[in-house]
Amino acid sequence: MNHAASTSTATPLMLDFAYRHEAERPNQVYLTQPIGGGQVVTLANGNFVHAQPNWDNGAVVDAGTISIAGANLAELSDKTRTTFRARNMGFVFQTYNLLPVLSAVENVELPLIVSGVRPKEARQRALEALATVGLQDRANQRPNQLSGGQRQRVTVARALVNRPSIIWADEPTGALDSKTATEIMDLISALNEQDHQTTIIVTHDPKVAARCHRTIHMADGVIVREDSQEKMRAVAAASGGAS
Repeated sequence: MNHAASTSTATPLMLDFAYRHEAERPNQVYLTQPIGGGQVVTLANGNFVHAQPNWDNGAVVDAGTISIAGANLAELSDKTRTTFRARNMGFVFQTYNLLPVLSAVENVELPLIVSGVRPKEARQRALEALATVGLQDRANQRPNQLSGGQRQRVTVARALVNRPSIIWADEPTGALDSKTATEIMDLISALNEQDHQTTIIVTHDPKVAARCHRTIHMADGVIVREDSQEKMRAVAAASGGAS
């Protein structure tokens, strides 16, 4: 994915990522920057929430392309773009973003329904996804009946149910205690390896960075450096975190 953005003051925000979907070594990328450093802009561009993204600070995409799974997203209609996201992208959020009136299985099957999968098949695949994250016995419970860790497992199941090319995770462990956070990262990392899905994780936790293949550091919307997994493991160890 390559794109350039400009703000109302004409300060360029240059972002250049290579999100590779490689069966032999699936990417798990950690994106880190100070609060306000550009991760929301990056994720909004990457998942292409808007045909021509713009934000309260006046930033707009004015050059480059965003291509995922061979599709140039700027060339898609709004309807096609919505279907493309439902079929090719999964999302994990810090605050879960589960619909409270739906059960766990209904929340998980929602992306499939949006992308046109028939209800019977959608339900079966949703149940399989819940089984993958160890929640098959919680399928009919609503979010308020689940713990924080269980709710995040539901969001992971929802993210992977459509077998996406890429999963976007925004602070996936931010609202969890350390034990549950480790369990969620174990799950995300295992699925990354098993299903060969590129995973982009935004977080400020060095222990999470140590679990990823690449760490990209940003400041003010600009990439400042990239570190290897070995480097971030050393950083996590020095800060007292387990790698």
